[in-house]
Amino acid sequence: MYHSDDTIAAIASASGGAARGIVRISGPSAIAILESCFRPCASVNLRDVRLPTVHSGTLATSGSHVAQLPVEVYLWPDARSYTRQPSVEIHGMGSPPLLSAMLKTVCAAGARLAEPGEFTLRAFLAGRLDLTQAEAVLGIINARGQQEFRTALEQLAGGLARPLNQLRDRLLDLLAHLEAGLDFVEDDIQFIAPRQIELELEQGAAVIAGLNAQLCGRKRTDEPPRAVLVGRPNVGKSSLFNALAKHAGALVSDQPGTTRDYLTTVLDLGPARCQLIDTAGVEPEVPASGISRVAAQLASSQEANCDIRLLCIDSSRPLNDWERRQLAANQFAEQIVVVTKCEAADRTTLPCAAIDTSAKRGLGLDALRRELCLAAIRVDRDSSASGLTAERCGESLRQAGEALVRARQLNESAAGEELIAAEVRLGLGELGMVVGAVYTDDILDRVFSRFCIGK
Repeated sequence: MYHSDDTIAAIASASGGAARGIVRISGPSAIAILESCFRPCASVNLRDVRLPTVHSGTLATSGSHVAQLPVEVYLWPDARSYTRQPSVEIHGMGSPPLLSAMLKTVCAAGARLAEPGEFTLRAFLAGRLDLTQAEAVLGIINARGQQEFRTALEQLAGGLARPLNQLRDRLLDLLAHLEAGLDFVEDDIQFIAPRQIELELEQGAAVIAGLNAQLCGRKRTDEPPRAVLVGRPNVGKSSLFNALAKHAGALVSDQPGTTRDYLTTVLDLGPARCQLIDTAGVEPEVPASGISRVAAQLASSQEANCDIRLLCIDSSRPLNDWERRQLAANQFAEQIVVVTKCEAADRTTLPCAAIDTSAKRGLGLDALRRELCLAAIRVDRDSSASGLTAERCGESLRQAGEALVRARQLNESAAGEELIAAEVRLGLGELGMVVGAVYTDDILDRVFSRFCIGK
């Protein structure tokens, strides 16, 4: 579908009128095409230019009432360009008819119209970017707010590529030691000790787990953080859900265990949004079968995938063992302890900071909204992967992590370095799929077809 040995051109600026517009050219004939239609103000031979430079002049166009357009030309004559090919950007007036005339002129001189994302694809194929950074370019183009823009910009700067490539280098070194040992197995030469193998695999698995959480915690950048209400049955989660959502979406009853499924709603918190989720109460013992077991599994799944945990404690009764353990453990990066039913005079004493609320009287709801907003902003700030990368790479990272876990198990059982090496190779293959060291035409088409023409 794509050919990197020809010269491509496209309008690279946004559609619509503007003070300035850009036509981009890249490929082996870019300078020759420019020479055929551009007249620089200064006396300069464009073929002799060796450094990136800017030249003012006029562009002779066809199909336009303006025969000579005043333009500025940004010229990259060598591999220092975005695509690592000779490249040109023609900056002129941002009138759509004039930009179309400029594009028609350069295509008539030998360029072809670029496919969607073809400039960035050439940068990827030339090694200028890896696949996660190419996806970050699309994230920057499509960003709908400052947070999405910062997330994509961090990824473009290597926020994912750097730790992935460092991990691949370490695993390649480990694999080299393992395979060297296989070559000299009859000489009883040990190139790497089992303890060092364990350490490398353990650290590699930890890096993958962190990256997987970073990617998969937010499947899309436009999906708000997930805030899950967690607590024992009948602590007031559903009443709190209805009060925050400002509608009666959850069934409320004094009978414990009323909520069986989970409900969701999106809360607009001003500077941020979050997806609020009401789950079934945590039972002391999960039934072996039936509706209660299904409800418990759904609640556990929602809690495992949440960004913010709202631990609800009933103010009208003393803490039980499960609640004490939850307060002591505090395993979640973003956890808000919410004391419910505070309309009663007496309340239980907690060993940590909490927000007192009463869904019946509306007490503490504004404070809880403010705390939710701050937590949602922190979650967004910590997210450093574009949604496109999360969708594409989640499965590869999962399989890479599983391969290293199997390798650790083989190392512990002294099963043989050839089996450990096989699992490390599998993990490296999956990591290669993430960064684009290993790719297929289907993967490239899936990524770059989402770009607009000119990028």
